[in-house]
Amino acid sequence: MALSYKARRRWSLIILLVGLPVYIGLAWFLLSLFDRPSILLELGIYVALGILWALPFRAIFKGVGQADPDAGHDETPGD
Repeated sequence: MALSYKARRRWSLIILLVGLPVYIGLAWFLLSLFDRPSILLELGIYVALGILWALPFRAIFKGVGQADPDAGHDETPGD
């Protein structure tokens, strides 16, 4: 079952405001358990983790920044 536009918009806000800080804290904590690697390896790890968190949520984030496709088109811009 596909999520509606409003549901995707709400879930994206929850993911960004709650899930992302938790994920950042968890990644930071897990990397602090190991000895510090070289700066390039550390940068690569953070970049990879920065991309990996969003992959499961592609469907939720897709089109959220656009206008609601289910809304009526009788509205004029600038009102």
